[in-house]
Amino acid sequence: MSTSRTRTHAGTPTPRIAIIGAGPGGLICARILRRHGIAATLYERDASRAARDQGGTLDMHPHSGRHALHRAGLLDEFLALARPEGQQMRLVGRDGHVLFDALPTEADAAEGNPEIDRGQLRDLLLDSLDPTAVRWGHQLTRVEPRDDGTHRLHFADDTTDHTPVDVDLVIGADGAWSRVRRLLSDATPVYTGVTFVETGLDDADIRHPALAELTGNGTMMALDDNRGFVAQRNSGGHIRVYIGLRTGEDWHRHAGLDLTDTTAVRGALLDRFSGWSPDLLGFITRTDSGYTNRPLYALPVPHTWTPTPGLTLLGDAAHLMSPFSGMGANLAMLDGADLAQAIVEHPTIDQAVTAYEKILLPRSIEAAEGAAEGIDGAFAPDSAEQTLAHMARHH
Repeated sequence: MSTSRTRTHAGTPTPRIAIIGAGPGGLICARILRRHGIAATLYERDASRAARDQGGTLDMHPHSGRHALHRAGLLDEFLALARPEGQQMRLVGRDGHVLFDALPTEADAAEGNPEIDRGQLRDLLLDSLDPTAVRWGHQLTRVEPRDDGTHRLHFADDTTDHTPVDVDLVIGADGAWSRVRRLLSDATPVYTGVTFVETGLDDADIRHPALAELTGNGTMMALDDNRGFVAQRNSGGHIRVYIGLRTGEDWHRHAGLDLTDTTAVRGALLDRFSGWSPDLLGFITRTDSGYTNRPLYALPVPHTWTPTPGLTLLGDAAHLMSPFSGMGANLAMLDGADLAQAIVEHPTIDQAVTAYEKILLPRSIEAAEGAAEGIDGAFAPDSAEQTLAHMARHH
């Protein structure tokens, strides 16, 4: 084995580690490595941290997301930003009546799953790193295996700042459509059968008080007969709304819809929810942000690969699953923490990756199986009954 792939010791080179993607998992990995003197570099296709909206809110679980933040030395900073009240879970019937309402307890506030906006979490992680740790505007186009066991990274529009980079370890933290995954696995994400149409309410307590009250302080779900609404409190008075449908992947095209035509999309969604309470239909009609189509994809279960020197995956690149697991970001962060710790503790990169993947693969299979069951139960003919029974068991 080349000495360039040996972990840092006196007289030996520092391993060259590239993390592709600056999401929560990749950032946690870089943070922990750098705390131990291993200067991993993140390559992110976004031009800057403000290039795009980071999405909704996340609940950080004690034994995964919060644990990873603790290992990264960032738990106190996270708790200062988190919203314990956001743990409230409410189920509403299609008639608008509340069927179940779980308020967070004092124990939940201290040890539960407090919520944080994705953007706030990403900023927290970015601010914990040296500004040179992330190379913005680097879109990976190809990973080239080299004869010496290293890999050469090629980026779009190779210029002085985008010249190929040779590294000892490539960590694919590049999400659902990972380019790194292609070197390890032939698996590709498949459509789950469910699409979310995302919309939102701004300054909700003032401008949309009835919908804000119906949502509560956390997450409100109204699910029945293969359809439903999920409304989530974000910070700053915003409520993010997901209008869910079990439908074809190209449902809007079959309906002749232009997704930029808000009036037409609104009419099509109202038709789908004919007979539902006017209170719930307000989540369709009172949007402040138009409609964004988001078909949900997942990797086949189980998703495994043959260990390959110099390559590994974390987060959605390794185990993309539906959001009904509640585990996506949490697992990604735990992946990042476990991989970083393995690199710190093992004498070679290969040994570290082998130890990490022995932990990663079994737990990701279990979580993905649960996520598949979750989305099938949430968007089924009897989804109202299934969801109520699930909430009663878990709360």
